[in-house]
Amino acid sequence: MNRAARTERLRNADLYVVITESFCAGRASLDILKQCLAAGTTLVQLREKGMSDGPLLELAHAWRTATREAGALFIVDDRVDIALAAQADGVHLGQSDMPLFDARRIAPELILGASSHSLDEALAAQRDDADYVNIGPIFPTQTKDVPTGAVGPQLIAEIAPHLRVPFTCMGGINLDTIDAVLEQGAQIAAVVTAVTAAEDPCAAARLLRERIGAKRCP
Repeated sequence: MNRAARTERLRNADLYVVITESFCAGRASLDILKQCLAAGTTLVQLREKGMSDGPLLELAHAWRTATREAGALFIVDDRVDIALAAQADGVHLGQSDMPLFDARRIAPELILGASSHSLDEALAAQRDDADYVNIGPIFPTQTKDVPTGAVGPQLIAEIAPHLRVPFTCMGGINLDTIDAVLEQGAQIAAVVTAVTAAEDPCAAARLLRERIGAKRCP
């Protein structure tokens, strides 16, 4: 699949589940992934910042097999090399990761996502050829520490009119907070523990997808 096809599928996503095993309530990340896929989730990210290369690549290959069978997009956090080796669909890059320009040169057909915490950062990512921009953290979260702290859902409405590329929103989003995000124009909600730490991750993902779908098509 080429970049254009991947980006088109990204535009049609609703829920973006980011999975780190330490936030999976003692369960394997691959098991949580399969439950998310069973709920119809079409966009997932493997985020394992502290895992060494060998185990990470082995896990990424297993994720690739599962996501390919389910027809889901598979994004790797930070690691362009792991994404390419595992034939993933894309890479998500933070503000302190590899610059988008260099990542694009190495991986021209991968989806490149970029974190942003302000309008300026979002516009810079778009100028640098990001395929999607993530806005956040929207609400306080324990899964990611950034200098800005929570930016609030109002930032979505401030940034969205300026973006030509798809955008995702992340940070403290769950069933109790997702409506506030959707009301500001979010189309794709990214979550971690709202799904990965849930007693029933499949049911949690399904409920979130239903909520997003209801807001998109009243």
